[in-house]
Amino acid sequence: MLFEVWAPRAGAVTLQLAGRRLPMRPDVTGDGWWWAEAEAEDGTRYGFAADDGPVLPDPRGRRLPDGPGGPSAVLDHAAFVWQHPWPGRGLPGTVLYELHIGTFTREGTFDAAAGRLGHLAALGVGHVQLMPVCPFPGTHGWGYDGIAPWAVHEPYGGPAGLKRFVDAAHARGLGVVLDVVHNHLGPWGNSLPAFGPYFTDRHHTPWGSAVNLDGPGSDEVRAYFLGSALAFLRDYRLDGLRLDAVHALADTRAQHFLTELSEAVDRLAQELRRPLFLIAESDRNDPRTTVGREANGLGVHAQWNDDFHHALHTALTGESHGYYADFAKAPLAALGKTLTAAFFHDGSYSSFRGRGHGSPVDRDTTLAHRFVGYAQSHDQVGNRALGDRPAVPLTEGALACAAALVLCGPFTPMLFMGEEWGATTPWQYFTDHQDPALAEAVRAGRLEEFTAHGWDAAELPDPQDPATRDRSVLRWPEQPEQHRLLTWYRELLAIRREHLPRGLRFADVTVDSDEEARRLVVHSGPLTVAVNLSPESGAEVTLGRGGFELLAARSRCPPPDGSGLLHLAPESAAVLLRAADGTGNGGAPGNDEEERR
Repeated sequence: MLFEVWAPRAGAVTLQLAGRRLPMRPDVTGDGWWWAEAEAEDGTRYGFAADDGPVLPDPRGRRLPDGPGGPSAVLDHAAFVWQHPWPGRGLPGTVLYELHIGTFTREGTFDAAAGRLGHLAALGVGHVQLMPVCPFPGTHGWGYDGIAPWAVHEPYGGPAGLKRFVDAAHARGLGVVLDVVHNHLGPWGNSLPAFGPYFTDRHHTPWGSAVNLDGPGSDEVRAYFLGSALAFLRDYRLDGLRLDAVHALADTRAQHFLTELSEAVDRLAQELRRPLFLIAESDRNDPRTTVGREANGLGVHAQWNDDFHHALHTALTGESHGYYADFAKAPLAALGKTLTAAFFHDGSYSSFRGRGHGSPVDRDTTLAHRFVGYAQSHDQVGNRALGDRPAVPLTEGALACAAALVLCGPFTPMLFMGEEWGATTPWQYFTDHQDPALAEAVRAGRLEEFTAHGWDAAELPDPQDPATRDRSVLRWPEQPEQHRLLTWYRELLAIRREHLPRGLRFADVTVDSDEEARRLVVHSGPLTVAVNLSPESGAEVTLGRGGFELLAARSRCPPPDGSGLLHLAPESAAVLLRAADGTGNGGAPGNDEEERR
C-alpha cells in the first residue's frame, strides 16, 4: 500500500512500519510530499520521522489505537460491512438531538449509546448530533481538544464503533451529524508543527496560534481539513457536520475556507447522490454565513442561533448578567425579534462587546430552517460555572413553554440530551489531561474565570476530578413514560412532522406591549403557538384573524372562541392549527433550490 506524508521542510523522511524503518521518496513535483510503498494490513502500526526527529503518528492517520502520542494504525474502511442502506436525510424539516458519547450513558461508548437510539426514534427527532469524537487526551473530555482530525477516539469504540453507531441509527431511520473542530487542535500530543506550517503566528485565537489558512503553505493545510471533513461524510456515512466556532477561522484569502468547504461538500453530495449539509457555530451574526455562494455568501447550509437562545433563556429565567444584559431589558420583545428576524443584534449596540454587532438577515430570500433554535446546548449548559440546566430553577410549565417555542417555531430545532424529560443532571466542564502542567493550567484558568464573577472557589467543580465527569453522566429515568414533559415533547414533535412545511419563512409574532404580562403569540407556517410565561396569572390571548383548531395544550385549555380569544393558565402553552384562509406565512413556494440547500 502507499504511505504518504506532507513534510515540506524535511530533508529526509522515514516510514516506521511494524518495527522496520523504510526511507521515503520526495515527490518529483517538489511540493513537499513524501511517499513509500510497503506491504501492510488492517491494524498495522506505523509512523513517520522527519530528519532525525522522533517517530510521530501520521497527520492523516485514520486510527490511533493507543491514543494521542501513539503510533497510527492502518485502517481498511472496506472491511466494515454496512447492514442498512441509507438514502440520506437533508436538513430542511429535521429536528437535531445533540449528545455527548462519553456521558450519554454510564459506559460512555458508541455501542452503549446505540442501545438508546430507540428512545430517540420514538421521541421523533431526525438527526443525532454527536459532539466531537476525534482523539483527545485521556478517556473522558468534551472532545474540543482533539489532535487527530481524521481519527476516532478509541475509548468510545474507535472507527468501527462509530460505524456501528451510525449503522444502528440508520436502522432506526435516524441521520447522524458530527461536530468537528477546524479552528484549533489540542495542545497535548499535537505533532503537526513537526511536519509543516499547519499553524501561523500571523493570527491568534483563544487557543493560541491560529490554523494556517492563508499564509505560505496554506493550500495543503486547507486541503488537510477539507479532506478530513469529506472523509467523515463519505467513510462513516454521515449526513452533516457541525463546524465549531467558525468565527475563529482566521482567513484573509479571497475565497474563504468555508466557501471552499461548502462547495466541496455539495460536490460530494452529488457524487454520493444523497443530501449532505454543514451547520456553523458563529458569534458574528453575519447573514453571509448561510447565504449561497452564487450570491457571494459562504454557502454554509445553516448556523446556530445563540441570540434566540439568549432571548428565550432571559425571558424564562430573568438572568441579566454578561451577554444576557441587552436581552434582559425587554426579554419578550427580544424573543419576538429573534423569531421574526433571526438575530437580536443585527447592527445594534452590544454592551457585552462594547460596540455595534451583527447585520440583518434578508427575510425575503432566507428560509428560517437555516437557523438552528434551541433552549439548551452543550455550550449554554456546560459553560455555566456549575453546569446547571434550565430544569433546575424552572418549573415544568416554563420548560413546556420553551419546548413549544423551539419545536413549533420557524427554526430547525435542536434538543440537548435529556431535556425532553426535564433532566436535572448537571453537565459540567471535565478533562482528563495526562500532562500535569496542562491539567493544572486548565484547573487554574477555570477558577480564575469564575471567581472573577463572584463564585466561591470551593463551589466550582474540578475539571480533572473524575467525579466531575461522573456527575455529568445522564441519569436516565426508570419509567420515562411517566414523565409528563416527555409526553409533551413527543406530542409537539408529532405536530411539527404533520403540519409544518419544510420551507418555512420566519415567524410573525405578537408580543404584549406590557412586558409584565409575559404573553407571546407566534404564527409559524400554519401553526400558532401561544404562551403565557407568567407564573401567577392566567391570561386572555388574542390569536388574530381566522379560525383555529386546538392541537395541544400544556394545561386544561378550552378552544378559542369565535373572536380568536384563548385563555391560558399560568406558565402554559397551546399549539393551534390556523384555518387555510390565506393568512399566515406558510412555506416557501417557488424556491425549491433554497429549500433543498
